[in-house]
Amino acid sequence: MIAQIIVDVPVNRTNRPFDYRIPAWLSPLIRVGSRVVVPFGPRKLQGYVTGITDEGTDFTDHARLKEVEQVLDDTPPLTKELLDMSEWMSKQYLCPWVTAVQAMLPAVLKGKSEKWLTATDDLDEDTCGNSGLLWELSRKRQLPLAEVEKQFPEEYLLVPGWIHSGLLATEYQVKDRITRKHQSFVRCLLGPEQLAEAIASLPARAEQMRRVLTLFSQHADQSFSMQMLRDEWGITRSPLKSLEAKGWLVIEQVEVYRDPYANRKFSDKAKPEFTPLQKQVLAPILSSIQNQEYAAYLLHGVTGSGKTEVYLEAIEKTLEKGQEAIFLVPEISLTPQMVERFKARFGADVAVLHSGLSQGEKFDEWRKIIRKQVKVVVGARSAIFAPFENVGLIVIDEEHESSYKQEETPRYHAREVALWRAKRNHAVLLMGSATPALETYALATRGRYTLLEMPERVGNRPMPAVHVVDMREELQAENRSMFSRKLHEMIADRLEKQEQMVIFLNRRGFSTFVMCRSCGYTMRCIHCDISLTYHKTNHTARCHYCGYTIAQPAHCPECQSEHIRFFGTGTQKVEAELAKLFPGIRVIRMDVDTTSRKGAHEELLSKFRKGQGDVLLGTQMIAKGLDFPRVTLAGIIAADTSLHIPDFRAAEKTFQLLTQVGGRAGRHELDGDVVIQTYTPEHYSIQHATRHDYRSFYEDEMLQRRRTGYPPYFRLVLLTFSHEDVPVVIRSAHTMADYLRQRLAETTILLGPVASPIARVKDRFRFQIMLKYRDEPQLSALLAQATAAFDEWNKQQKVLMTIDVDPYVLL
Repeated sequence: MIAQIIVDVPVNRTNRPFDYRIPAWLSPLIRVGSRVVVPFGPRKLQGYVTGITDEGTDFTDHARLKEVEQVLDDTPPLTKELLDMSEWMSKQYLCPWVTAVQAMLPAVLKGKSEKWLTATDDLDEDTCGNSGLLWELSRKRQLPLAEVEKQFPEEYLLVPGWIHSGLLATEYQVKDRITRKHQSFVRCLLGPEQLAEAIASLPARAEQMRRVLTLFSQHADQSFSMQMLRDEWGITRSPLKSLEAKGWLVIEQVEVYRDPYANRKFSDKAKPEFTPLQKQVLAPILSSIQNQEYAAYLLHGVTGSGKTEVYLEAIEKTLEKGQEAIFLVPEISLTPQMVERFKARFGADVAVLHSGLSQGEKFDEWRKIIRKQVKVVVGARSAIFAPFENVGLIVIDEEHESSYKQEETPRYHAREVALWRAKRNHAVLLMGSATPALETYALATRGRYTLLEMPERVGNRPMPAVHVVDMREELQAENRSMFSRKLHEMIADRLEKQEQMVIFLNRRGFSTFVMCRSCGYTMRCIHCDISLTYHKTNHTARCHYCGYTIAQPAHCPECQSEHIRFFGTGTQKVEAELAKLFPGIRVIRMDVDTTSRKGAHEELLSKFRKGQGDVLLGTQMIAKGLDFPRVTLAGIIAADTSLHIPDFRAAEKTFQLLTQVGGRAGRHELDGDVVIQTYTPEHYSIQHATRHDYRSFYEDEMLQRRRTGYPPYFRLVLLTFSHEDVPVVIRSAHTMADYLRQRLAETTILLGPVASPIARVKDRFRFQIMLKYRDEPQLSALLAQATAAFDEWNKQQKVLMTIDVDPYVLL
């Protein structure tokens, strides 16, 4: 038997399966999708089995084939569907096949190859001499090379000579990083009558031993963790060991799941009565689920229209059909609230996958899925790779969100992967948003997706009243505060009424740049072409691209002036200003700085939900999906922040943010208000957001996209080149541009090469080429050829080229 295996070498030259012979002793264990260890050149690497045949593809002489050395899992971690999907992703997103495979697996399954130093049979006590390293190896027989270099730095240089003389050898080993959590459990071996006799036979001083046996007599056939016995009954290890020695108890190690929600209780809420609109949109969805046929729906519903209840009902019907469901949310900040609703509705059938979990917790949640112990997965982008085998429904909430697009290789979009997976499984794809992505809405209007509309809030609640404040007029009225008079007045009003507020600013930190007022010097990152952001909490200026940090300067580094000042506004500065203007106000700030600690999102949102804060202040993470009954005011400090970035989606992102943030207010019994502060109130994105009018915004924005030639009228591919030397990166970009121009179809537009908007990041200079095309079926194949050609030109230069299909970040 021969296995086709892709090995963990993510380069073009090895981007195909290799043949390996399956030894007889491994043939019962190895299956398609298995992780294996195989020799590859001088190394041993992890690989993934893509096929098993009787005949090879690369060799006719089976004797020349190397053997599979090890199978790493009892159950293959990859299904046939995931393997096929990874092959499609490799071609669609122009990445190595093994890179697409690894995107689907928990981090603990991505074992790494490590070089070890091994003693040969010639190394014994007589040949060790005075060498501490050789003595250590004669005893242990092998050591990791990295450990040898650290522990024996003086002898490390002698290692090649000892290898040459035959005393030592090197080999590569794949270190599997799987960790499973075990707990000690105590089980009683005695029957009821024997237990009674044992209790009676104990001496009076054996109080704890008597308590243990009495506990087991009251809970027959039940085992207890040693931790529970210690914490709840105060029983130490010593009496348990004594009872084990008598043969009355057994202490055993039992594998347990690391469950981040183990100590949480979720109350089951009664299913609400569906509104006529909810019933209307559910009818076709449930029909497709019932018939188990592929269908793609776009649910366009205003904020507060009850989309989540539609999702939950669709999932319930899917489970009743014996199928599985995947529910994607865009950001970790949505997960706690969503998890609560899902756990309350579906209990232990729910697994959760998101970046806020530890690696061990993610692995255990993933194992629940592959062991078919759950039927619903709730998670962020990568949850689309859940190893289900009978998917009936995929839901993408807030489908417009850019976080569904991965910005590292493989640069996939979860929406496209979900579409592929739904078609493969004859499943239903349900996408929902109050502000759908233009591309998605355009496809829905053209019939590729079925468009479902929910234009009203549940209970006919009114949409919040929107007040646009022209900050130019505030300046003319000599109001130089970051809060307009309108917003200041409304904050004071909500504090008096003891209602809650959401205040949004899409910039973290205290000040967005630091400048000398004497000479104009601006503090910039030494590694990137970007200004440093001042953070007041630790008095540092920090680069938000590479993390470079310096202490707050007392004098200008350029002219030594003391007039170095902080300009611009970040969330820290808003927090400080609120405290100054409204003494005693309770502000809960949510941004990257306050939520980096595990569990911080849930902790902060829980405090706000319990009424322990008056204001929830934050960046994008507070803009979507959150539902608090007492929030009656949403304030947007600087609506122009996202409007003037060099991105063709700037107006769309602005409209989405304003609509989503405004949608947090007045969702329940209390009416809501939204205050939008802007210097460009006449812009169509702001005007349409004021009226909650998505359709008019869509029509205006489509005119702009058609005029400028951007999606959905054209598709894009972005090629970015980076290197430490400017001439080298320019030369590589121009060489690739010339290669492509000679081969592209006449209808494909090539723009560039030009410097990227942020021309240097992490000491690497960046140039880019953009391709615009409408229908070019051969483009992926041409780009794959171009990548192979680039690898040949680039052997000496080491220029890094990345290809992003349908990019979301153009900076």
